[in-house]
Amino acid sequence: MNDLPMKTLRIAPLALTAVLALSGCSLIPTYERPAAPVASQYQGADAQQSAAATPAAETSWQYFFKDARLKRLIAVSLENNRDLRVAVLTIEQARAQLQVRQADQLPTVNAGITGTRGPATTGTITSTYTAGLSVTAYELDFFGRVRALSQAAQAQLLGTEEARKTVQISLIAAVANTYLALLADDALLRVTGDTLASRQESLRLMQLKFDNEAASRLELSTTQSQLEAAKAAHAQATRQRALDENALVLLVGQSLPADLPVGLPLTEQGLLADLPAGVPSDLLTRRPDIRQAEQVLLANNANIGAARAAFFPRISLTASAGAVSSELDRLFNNGTTAWTFAPQLVLPIFDYGRNAANLESAKVVRDIAVAQYEKAIQTGFREVSDALAGRATLGEQLRAQNAQLAAEQTRMQLTDLRFKHGASSAFEVLDAQRSLFAVQQATLQVQLQQVQNRVTLYKVLGGGWTD
Repeated sequence: MNDLPMKTLRIAPLALTAVLALSGCSLIPTYERPAAPVASQYQGADAQQSAAATPAAETSWQYFFKDARLKRLIAVSLENNRDLRVAVLTIEQARAQLQVRQADQLPTVNAGITGTRGPATTGTITSTYTAGLSVTAYELDFFGRVRALSQAAQAQLLGTEEARKTVQISLIAAVANTYLALLADDALLRVTGDTLASRQESLRLMQLKFDNEAASRLELSTTQSQLEAAKAAHAQATRQRALDENALVLLVGQSLPADLPVGLPLTEQGLLADLPAGVPSDLLTRRPDIRQAEQVLLANNANIGAARAAFFPRISLTASAGAVSSELDRLFNNGTTAWTFAPQLVLPIFDYGRNAANLESAKVVRDIAVAQYEKAIQTGFREVSDALAGRATLGEQLRAQNAQLAAEQTRMQLTDLRFKHGASSAFEVLDAQRSLFAVQQATLQVQLQQVQNRVTLYKVLGGGWTD
């Protein structure tokens, strides 16, 4: 018995070496990033941008946007938006789960005091009190099961951090596009207001002519129809502005501040136009939604290692050390030293295919994550391609629209002048008014599309996130 401690000391280094050697075992499949299932270049010459331009992902939103009013709204939304708040709290939840998984890799030491009383064979009552430290069912992670679960939790945490970045980027773009829509609504309301006033005056004059038998009922009815159409357009524009303002309030997360600075007109936003698109492979590192999808893939890949480890023996240790005494008041003074050491090895033999099914399920979930990762890349490629197509064509469309607007304004002036001199009919004036109003509306719409396209391109290229 006296040699037992020495033997234990001799065996301990060997056992420790074995544990350390086995603990390096990992059954997680070697990860290889799937090939990007998209073309190597974007379509169209517009994708070829200046190499000296700063990528969107490296351009802060404070620099990209020039409108002080819009900047203030974005800053308020980053503080109050509930979706962003949920994304931040999700990170904290994932971080706590990672701490739990990391704690599983180390033994949990508990302190406890127990006492038992019961009859002995001699008919007397015996008491036993114990106090000390204990480790219960600590798993020796020989085959990397616990470590694989920890790696999966680590990837999930990184994925939630990328998700938070995605939410912020989307939020900034949504606030900007909604604000720009509000500017377009205000411009449209001014146009419809001017048109409404002009048609009211036209109806007044036409009514006078009709009353004096200088105009037909057809001309009067046509003028009334034009006025009602303008009223309907004004009501629609008023309603749309209210809807856009409600959407902006939701995005900001509170009522719009009363002390907002003066903003810029829609056509003077000054957004950066020369954002380099790069190549599709750049999206893998610049877009957080794609990085998030890859972290999900890594987490599921690690879960395969945990499922494989379930086929191997699971070794756990339960041990305690402390003092024992038959009298409570002598437990900490004259108690007898006592210890227990109880290793356990469990080897699955008959589980009716449970472990095999869990492994197959983990592989299928990993394959699903691969498909979702590839879909995220394809979605990003499509979004950038769409934005580039808009950038390449909206400029020319707006140029043509402005030229048409100038032509319609000239036509309106000349037609009105001819009408006053009796060279044109009222129908020609009404037609010119109707055409001018339609072109004014279309021009505002294209102006909005162009500036929103720049915001969207900034977003889909990964712009909007700053540490």
